[in-house]
Amino acid sequence: MHPNDGFRELGRAECLRLLATAPVGRVVYTRQALPAVVPVNFGLDTDGAVLLRTPAASELARAVDGAVVAFEADAVDMARRAGWSVVVTGPAEIVIDGPEAGRLERMAPCSWVPSPDEVFIRIDAELVTGRELVGRRTMYGVPLPA
Repeated sequence: MHPNDGFRELGRAECLRLLATAPVGRVVYTRQALPAVVPVNFGLDTDGAVLLRTPAASELARAVDGAVVAFEADAVDMARRAGWSVVVTGPAEIVIDGPEAGRLERMAPCSWVPSPDEVFIRIDAELVTGRELVGRRTMYGVPLPA
């Protein structure tokens, strides 16, 4: 990117730090050969993997198990025309029981729609990318309104 285009690429550590501040993100997966996007609350594992809870019978759980998915979260300050966006891409897996499920029980946030048959979805952070939109006072050389 050109240094004056208003964007700054973010490193992995900075992406994960920002991601940890977002209350909601979006899972991007394939549904009937088309892209699908679902907003979710989430947590992060110590290695940066994204953690979700969802009913075992949910469309999301059925669609993402074993698939490569993307997860995106962002924050925008409209007044400053600034913000950031982070994307985590990697394989998703369902974790149902065993020691790993017990560990995730303590780390993953509660689902907003609780269900007695919840499972955990873990999205490995194989690729973590992000960028920051740096506030700009002009566009194409013309001052922006305050």
